[in-house]
Amino acid sequence: MKVLYYILILIALSIFIFNLFQVDWSNPINGKSAVAVICAIASASAVLLLTILILSKKIAERLNKK
Repeated sequence: MKVLYYILILIALSIFIFNLFQVDWSNPINGKSAVAVICAIASASAVLLLTILILSKKIAERLNKK
């Protein structure tokens, strides 16, 4: 399961980086740039949630050992 979490983080990071390159920084709110900004925010939140999940699993393992 741990490998799956890290693979998902890698995929989300690659989507985040790809979408950052798609943003037109002179006008990031209109057209395709808006979609790219929204997708970048979504993939960044996915990375954050997966990181929280990994940390909570580690904490649960440590508490169960005691």
